[in-house]
Amino acid sequence: MNCENTIEAVLKQASLDIAASGSQSGTLDAAVLLCHVLDKPRSYLLTWPERALSDSEWQSFSQLLARRVSGEPVAYITGEREFWSLNLSVAPSTLIPRPDTERLVELALDKATTLDGDILDLGTGTGAIALALASELPQRQLFGVDFQHSAVELATNNAAKLKISNARFVQGSWFEPIDSGQQFAVIVSNPPYIDKKDPHLAQGDVRFEPSTALVAENKGLADIELISKQSVDYLSQGGWLLFEHGFEQGESVRDILLTQGFDNVMTEQDYAGNDRVTLGQWNNVSQ
Repeated sequence: MNCENTIEAVLKQASLDIAASGSQSGTLDAAVLLCHVLDKPRSYLLTWPERALSDSEWQSFSQLLARRVSGEPVAYITGEREFWSLNLSVAPSTLIPRPDTERLVELALDKATTLDGDILDLGTGTGAIALALASELPQRQLFGVDFQHSAVELATNNAAKLKISNARFVQGSWFEPIDSGQQFAVIVSNPPYIDKKDPHLAQGDVRFEPSTALVAENKGLADIELISKQSVDYLSQGGWLLFEHGFEQGESVRDILLTQGFDNVMTEQDYAGNDRVTLGQWNNVSQ
């Protein structure tokens, strides 16, 4: 990249390079990477646009830029991502927390405030959902489950870094590590829901994310079906089950919950107006 090494010039060229690689957020990506190298906030870039990068800063930025141009997600490059105003550490072993998932948190919070009891997050990954809920509900206990040991370790470290003490993370497959008879007011999950034939798996950031956290059998619905079936043994009277899912899966997920006997089944949209979260209430607990 042949240009002056001022912040302004570097950002301009890097934005073009990233955009040319296919990213729709070249300007933002370049700024985040440069802030990471300089260890400065975004405001610094605007305040000191004429400041020249040192040789070591330029070399570090060039290396990160090359990774982004190759398609690697910014969050994996920097090792962090903000979610629900929480600065989370991320790793290639987990999904990158996305803004759409904050809608799932909002709805889970809304339901949790109507009931007493613990809350369970299945497939917790970085711990994003559980930690967001725990930060808003400090008097409630949050449990997060993930099949990957590395994800449990990462989520636990995120909780410690954020000084969130009411969230605990355990390893296992869905309900496997949960004690029999333990009841939850809310069970929330952002499970794998992409069909293995979906062309989007070969595009964008998801190329770098773990397929085990993305892909499910039966057109992406297998894990949602399994969780729905097993959840009835762990939901308290009037408890809620909430799923994030693909934008074309709303009807299918509603059918799954209705077939399982859930009441008040509904699908809510994300900030872009797409079907994104389906939830239902369990009122059939044996007395």
